[in-house]
Amino acid sequence: MIKEKVKALWRLCFDDSEAFIEMYFRLRYNNKVNVAIESGDEVISALQMLPYPMTFCGKQIQTSYISGACTHPDYRGKGVMKELLSQAFTKMLHNNIILSTLIPAEPWLFDYYAHMGYAPVFCYSENEIADQDRSFTDVSVKILTNEQEETFRYLSRKMKERPCCIQHTQTDFKIILADLEISGGRVYIAVYEKQISGIAIVYQQENRLQISELFAENKEIEETLLYHIQQDKKNGKVTLLTPPGTDGKPLVLGMARIIDAKAFLQIYATSYPDMEMSIKLIDKALTTNNGYYYLYKGKCMFSKERLPGSHLQLTIGELCEKVFLPLKPYMSLMLN
Repeated sequence: MIKEKVKALWRLCFDDSEAFIEMYFRLRYNNKVNVAIESGDEVISALQMLPYPMTFCGKQIQTSYISGACTHPDYRGKGVMKELLSQAFTKMLHNNIILSTLIPAEPWLFDYYAHMGYAPVFCYSENEIADQDRSFTDVSVKILTNEQEETFRYLSRKMKERPCCIQHTQTDFKIILADLEISGGRVYIAVYEKQISGIAIVYQQENRLQISELFAENKEIEETLLYHIQQDKKNGKVTLLTPPGTDGKPLVLGMARIIDAKAFLQIYATSYPDMEMSIKLIDKALTTNNGYYYLYKGKCMFSKERLPGSHLQLTIGELCEKVFLPLKPYMSLMLN
């Protein structure tokens, strides 16, 4: 069975706990999202293309997140992963996926994925939270136990307020909760006037509590959430991950790759109708994207033949950076 073979390869390639592996293959994996290369009866390389919606230029687009990309040690350095990713891109294009995303498992992989057209555009800030000296008595804070649907609706509403952000479905939320249970994390809920008015998703790390998401309706509710989290820390510090701000240098987390350049640029052009741009696009892995693009008055025109005038020559990765970096795209809770 292909699932068991992929699971065995995962165990060989990644240093994850058995509890996490069993959870992933029970709740997240299915053969439809899996792409694998076999040699004889053995799976030598595999990855999963996990669907995530994303807010982008006033719309919600479908993205495919590369998870569990790995190759058997005996077959590394032979171009197997390049072939696997090429197969994945073709499948994504066939399934009307506009964008692919991923989080490299190791720093050196940023360069590898850049050669496949990915660009490092998802960044974040991490700040240590000072000790909170008070909580507001009219705000109650509890640990999430069974109000999952109402809590998800609040989280989803707040995340959709971010204009360029990977979103989560209710199924994703259940998987996030399962991962939190394995790692000893918690979801803190702030209730004000009988309504959920704040949420904090907190992971237990070796020497700190890491708040991976924090939303609150006002500063008092946020401070109350932080106060209760501080009371639960056993040692070390409490840090908060947020979209990159104006202070300090942002930290790079994830990468994106444009799969369908025509659809992507049409959405972009619609959102910026006053923009005029001529592009010669080069994509070595998905040659259907190669050609000339003219963005004018909210429309994107495409031609395989050269259009009149001068053109800005871009690789698919450079185009991704040009569009996304000013928008500061964000991703969180990706089980990385």
